[in-house]
Amino acid sequence: MLNLEIMPGELGVRPPVTKPHPGFYHQVGEERFRKLVDDHYELIRDSDIAFLFPVNDEEDFQHAKDNAADFFIQICGGPDYFNQHRGAPKMVGRHAPFRIDEPARRRWMEFYATLLPQLAEEGIDEAYVQSFWDYINVFSTWMINTPSK
Repeated sequence: MLNLEIMPGELGVRPPVTKPHPGFYHQVGEERFRKLVDDHYELIRDSDIAFLFPVNDEEDFQHAKDNAADFFIQICGGPDYFNQHRGAPKMVGRHAPFRIDEPARRRWMEFYATLLPQLAEEGIDEAYVQSFWDYINVFSTWMINTPSK
């Protein structure tokens, strides 16, 4: 049974992060992984956090999806597409221009919480899905750069 509880995040607090189990990427595969990220961004498109993403420019929005997929594929043990296309991730710095508070991070996580159970239903080992959730749950707290209102 997946535990998709969203941990609280706090500005300036960066707990230790454990990368997802590489079995996650290997079971999901690149095509399905990219679909996961695409589906996530499509949920964001019409949400209250859409302002954080280039939703009004299809080319830029697709580029953002591709970058996110490249990053997650790489962090999960797949090819190092992100490094090849963008250089070292340095995600905290890359997210610095965007005003990300705890409610925005929680909303971002909620969208993954709706999508990840589908992977388990498709036969992806729940322990691997959980390892991905555990990673994004902690790592996303690192992106908080704006006090909550």
